[in-house]
Amino acid sequence: SRPILDMSYSRHFLDFQGSSIPSSMKKLVVTKLSQNFREAVTLQQDSPVPLPGDGDLLVRNRFVGINASDINYSAGRYDASVKPPFDIGFEGVGEVVALGLSASADFTVGQAVAYVKAGSFAEYTVVSARQAVPLPSVKPEFLTLMVSGATAYLSLKELGDLSEGKKVLVTAAAGGTGQFAVQLAKKAKCHVIGTCSSDEKGGFLKSIGCDRTINYKTENVESVLRKDYPEGVDVVYESVGGKMFDLALNALAIKGCLIVIGFITGYQSPTGLQPVKAELLPAKLLKKSASVRGFFLNHYLSDYKMALQHLLKMYERGDLVCEVDFGDMSPEGKFTGLESVFRAVDYMYMGKNIGKIVVELPHSVNSKL
Repeated sequence: SRPILDMSYSRHFLDFQGSSIPSSMKKLVVTKLSQNFREAVTLQQDSPVPLPGDGDLLVRNRFVGINASDINYSAGRYDASVKPPFDIGFEGVGEVVALGLSASADFTVGQAVAYVKAGSFAEYTVVSARQAVPLPSVKPEFLTLMVSGATAYLSLKELGDLSEGKKVLVTAAAGGTGQFAVQLAKKAKCHVIGTCSSDEKGGFLKSIGCDRTINYKTENVESVLRKDYPEGVDVVYESVGGKMFDLALNALAIKGCLIVIGFITGYQSPTGLQPVKAELLPAKLLKKSASVRGFFLNHYLSDYKMALQHLLKMYERGDLVCEVDFGDMSPEGKFTGLESVFRAVDYMYMGKNIGKIVVELPHSVNSKL
């Protein structure tokens, strides 16, 4: 009996337009642990393009998402045992350009996919077929749902106990996850209050259904909440930390719940935290029978696919706005190419973005998709 030679790699190591996949690529690598992203991360020009294993896809990234937690990752805050160098970037959308034999049962070359996996800040990423989400086309809007949309959906569903008439406060409401928290709370017939840093962001928030916007640059958030919502708010979706956390905690209604999905104000500091008045926390919670809950997407991965399918259907029906910010209004223009990831992270921390920050990775081969 003759041995069977698996030709899947050599056959598929041509993309769907017949142009060879290069042997080297650009990618971003954390070479030093630091909360200063520019210090921590290096653009490598000639990394080898990885080979997919039997159950893997090789994805050519077309759009990658910027997350506030990219800085936590480059500072080594998620896993102290991981030492540089390591790959960075959490999510991507692109085309399958090569795949292993088992993976070819469910995917084909040329197919549009999205994924959540460390290492998306690269021209090519190997993704397990189990982790890949098939898409109807390569669109940046789909990328907004992968981490940001899923975080908002699962945190509010699991912890928010939303129902008609509840008052929901969303901090950083015009950001990548905030935009979804606002819309999902509105779908649950809640009254939604959103904090933001400009009138332009306030206009965007009103366009997606926010009932009351608070521009914290021109209005005092504490006094607005005290005056307009004397009974307090029922749910807070909080991603800012520091003083905003304290304000939100004080604004909770009886039996209110504050959901912590991040604390972006502290990520660029050495400890990753801004001080909060934590010593008063037990008394404040007891006085109101209130709660503070943390939410980290990695702990809810068993529900992730369900959440994503739900959000994709909502978007395809036109029930969800997926705002993408390519940095067109940033000083040096649109975020294009891996070199611009550094600018995109700066832009996020300056609080300039409306919606999810996405970087486009152009390719010399034009896609037919």
